[in-house]
Amino acid sequence: MSTITLVVTHPDGLHARPASLFVKTAQKFKSNTRVSYNGVEANAKSILSILTLGAVKGAEVTISSEGDDSEEVLQALRSLIDSNFGE
Repeated sequence: MSTITLVVTHPDGLHARPASLFVKTAQKFKSNTRVSYNGVEANAKSILSILTLGAVKGAEVTISSEGDDSEEVLQALRSLIDSNFGE
């Protein structure tokens, strides 16, 4: 299992459009990927699950992934968050 911790800098946090992009990115990979914030864990491939996290701007989220392409999915999600979701 691989894990990274990142800070969400998007003004909307992981809500609406950013959450949608996050899920679409995670779904491109086979690995089982989870996101946790403030004691709540979510399936990275489920929009409803991500929205229940309530991760706002400045939230420190931990992303863990297990599987053959776990490093690749973590890098893709890191790039997405670091690019402020392409904005």
